[in-house]
Amino acid sequence: MFARWGQFVGKARWFVLAAGLALTVFGATWGTGVFGSLSAGGFNDPNTRANQVRQQITRELGDQDSDVLVLYSDPSRTADDPAFRTAVTGALSRIEHRPEVTSVVSWYGTQAPSLVSSDRHATYAVIRLRPGGDDPKLKDFKAIKDLMVADGGVITQFGGVRPFFDDANKISASDIQRAETLSLPVLLVLLVFIFGSVVAAAWPLVIGVVSILGAFIVTRLLTYATDVSVFAVNIITLIGLGLSIDYALFMVSRFREELRAGHDPRAAVVRTMTTAGRTVAVSGITVTLALGSLLLFPQAFLKSMGYGGMAAVLVAMLSSLTLLPAGLAVLGHRINALRIPLPGRARRARLAAAPAGAGPAGSGGSGGPAGSGGSAGSAGDRGAWARLARSVMRRPWLYLVGVLLILAVLAAPVTRIAFGGADVRVLPTTAQSRVVDDRITAEFPGTSTYPVQVLATGVDPAGAAALVARLQAVPHVIGASMAAAKGDAVLVTVNYTGVSTGDEARQVVRDIRALTPAPGTTIGVTGYTADLVDQLNGLGEKLPWMALFVIVVTFVLLFLAFGSVVLPIKAILMNIVSLGAAFGAIVFIFQDGHFASWLGFTSTGFIEPTNPILIIAVLFGLATDYEVFLLSRIREERDRGADNVSAVATGLQRTGQIITSAALLLIVVVVGFAAGDTAFLKLIGIGMVVAIAVDATLVRALLVPASMRLLGRWNWWAPGPLGRFYRRYGIRESDEPAAPPAVAREPEPTSVG
Repeated sequence: MFARWGQFVGKARWFVLAAGLALTVFGATWGTGVFGSLSAGGFNDPNTRANQVRQQITRELGDQDSDVLVLYSDPSRTADDPAFRTAVTGALSRIEHRPEVTSVVSWYGTQAPSLVSSDRHATYAVIRLRPGGDDPKLKDFKAIKDLMVADGGVITQFGGVRPFFDDANKISASDIQRAETLSLPVLLVLLVFIFGSVVAAAWPLVIGVVSILGAFIVTRLLTYATDVSVFAVNIITLIGLGLSIDYALFMVSRFREELRAGHDPRAAVVRTMTTAGRTVAVSGITVTLALGSLLLFPQAFLKSMGYGGMAAVLVAMLSSLTLLPAGLAVLGHRINALRIPLPGRARRARLAAAPAGAGPAGSGGSGGPAGSGGSAGSAGDRGAWARLARSVMRRPWLYLVGVLLILAVLAAPVTRIAFGGADVRVLPTTAQSRVVDDRITAEFPGTSTYPVQVLATGVDPAGAAALVARLQAVPHVIGASMAAAKGDAVLVTVNYTGVSTGDEARQVVRDIRALTPAPGTTIGVTGYTADLVDQLNGLGEKLPWMALFVIVVTFVLLFLAFGSVVLPIKAILMNIVSLGAAFGAIVFIFQDGHFASWLGFTSTGFIEPTNPILIIAVLFGLATDYEVFLLSRIREERDRGADNVSAVATGLQRTGQIITSAALLLIVVVVGFAAGDTAFLKLIGIGMVVAIAVDATLVRALLVPASMRLLGRWNWWAPGPLGRFYRRYGIRESDEPAAPPAVAREPEPTSVG
C-alpha cells in the first residue's frame, strides 16, 4: 500500500503540490477566521447537580449569576464623597437601561456594607447581563465596558466571570503569537544544524505551517456543528507545529539517506514511503486516537482540545504523506542545496554512505538508508548510539534498575498530588480581572467574589429565615443572606473563608448538600465552588475509561505494526514511566510552588484536573510516537535476519540521533508556549518538556535496549492465532501476507547484570 502510494505521489507530484498550495491559501484566508468562531468557557459539565440547580434558579427567579464586578476606587476620596458618588452613579446610570443589562446592584442603591471597602476608598457594583451562553455574555460585556468607566479621576477596574474570560482570551492569543515568534527562528537554526542544508531544513517548517492552517480549516468546519473552545488554538499550534516537524524530520532524513544509497529520486520517494511513511502513518493514527480519548469527557474545554489536537495530528500526518513526498520528488538531489559547512559533517556523511548489508527496504525505520544490514560490523552497527546500546545490553539489569530508580525519584512527588479548580490566579498578577479579585478579597472583609448559591423551594418567610440561620451555622461560613425570592422559592448567597477553589469552600458545599431539608421543601446548591466539586467527581469517574481507551488503542495499533503482544505491553509501561516523571515535576513545581517567582506564576497548592488529563492524552501519544520510530527500525533489522543484540544496536544507531533531534525540536516548540503568561500553559509546557526529555533519553536510549536484551526472542512473541492474524492483516509496507521472519541465533552475552 505504501509503495503504491509513493509511486502515485511521485507521478502526480505537481498536482499534489498545487493542491497543497490551494489548501495553504484557503487556510490563510478562510481558515484563520476560526478565531472569530471559537467559544469562551466550556469548563463545566452541563449535566452536573450544580448546573441543574442553576437552570432551576433561572426558571424560578431569573438569571442570578453575577457576570461583572466593577471596582471603583480613589486613594484620596472615600465612597461617601459627593464627587466620588456622582462619578460612580453617573457611570452606572449609562448602562441601567441597556438591553444587555438585567440588573445593577451598587452600594449607593442598597447601602449593603459588603459593597464598600473597609477603608471606604473603594466600592464595587455587581452587573448581571441578559441570559445567554458564554459567548453572547462576553459580547454584551464588551458592548457596555467603556460606558461603565467613571469620570472625575475615579479608577475603574473590571473583574468577575466575563472580564476573566476576556482577559484569558487576550492573553492566550498573545501567548500563541509570542510562542511562534520565539520558536520559529530557533527551529530554523536547529534544523539547519541537523540537516546541514537550508533547503532540507525549510521543509519541516513548511509542513508545520501547512498543518496548522489545515487544522484551522477543519476546526472552523467543526464550529458549525458544535462549540469549540478558544483554547483549542493553543493545542493546534503546539501539536501541529511540533508533530509536523517531527514527521518531516524523519521523512526528509530517510529520503536523503536513500539518495546516498544510490537510488534515483523517484525510487527514493517510494522507499521512503514504504519505511518512514509507514511509521508516520502508524504514529499519526496512534496519536490521533490517544487525543480522541478527550472526547469521552463532557466538558466542552476537553472536547475542544480533542477536536483541535486530532485535527492538527491528522493534517500533519496527511501533509507528511502527500505534500512532503511530492516536494521531495520534485527537488530530488536539490534537497541538499544551500549546504552549510559544519564540523564533523563530512565524516558522518561518509559513515552513513558506507556499504551496508544487502536486503530490501524494511518495515518503517526512519533512520538510515535502506539496505543497511543488521550484522555486527555493518555501517549501521557502528557509531556512538550503537556503542551505547551494546554497553546497555552487556549489563541490562544494571541499567534497568538504575534508570528505574532515577525515574522513581523524579516521580515521587506525584504521591502527594492534590486536585483543585482553576481561578483568576492562572492569569498573571497584572491582569485586571485578577487585580479586582485580589483587591475585593483583601479590602472587603466577609465578601466572596464567587459565593455559594443555595436555592430553597417550598418555603415560607419563616422557613427562609430558619434556613439562613442553619447555613450560618455551617463550619467555615462567614455570612448568609437572601439574594432573591419569588413565591415559595428563595435564593441564599453564602460567603465562606478562604478562596473559592480551596478545601474550606468545597467542604462548605458538601456540608450544605448534607443538610436535611424541612418536610415539603428542597435544597439545591450551585455556584463556582459547587461546579468544581461536581467537576472533580465527574472527571474521576471518566478517567479510568479514558486510560482504558488509550491503553487498548495503543496495544492494538502497536500489535498491528509489529506483530507482537509483548512490545505493546512494554511500550505502555514505558509511557507510564515517562508520564510519572512529568507529573512528579508538575507537583514539585506547580503544586509545591518551587521556582514560582522565577517562572512567573502563583502556586495554588493544587493541580487543576483537566491539565493532567490533557497531558496524559498528548504525551501518551507522543511517547508512543518515538517508540514506533525506534521499534520500526529494529523490526526492519530483525526481518533481515539480524540477531536481537545487533538489531537493537543498529536500530538505535539509525534512529537515536533523529529521535533526540526530534525531541529537541519539539521541546523548543513547547518551551515557546511555556513562556506564556497563563499558568495552565506553563504547567502543560513544563510537564511536556520533562516527559519528552525523559522519554527520548533515559527511556528510549537506555530502558528500551535493556528490556529488549532481557526479553530476547520474547520481544516478538504472539500466540499462534494472533501471529497468523498479523501476517495477514498487519500494517506493513507490502500488501503481500508476511512470512515468518528468519531470526538469527542469539549470541551468548558477555556479561548480563
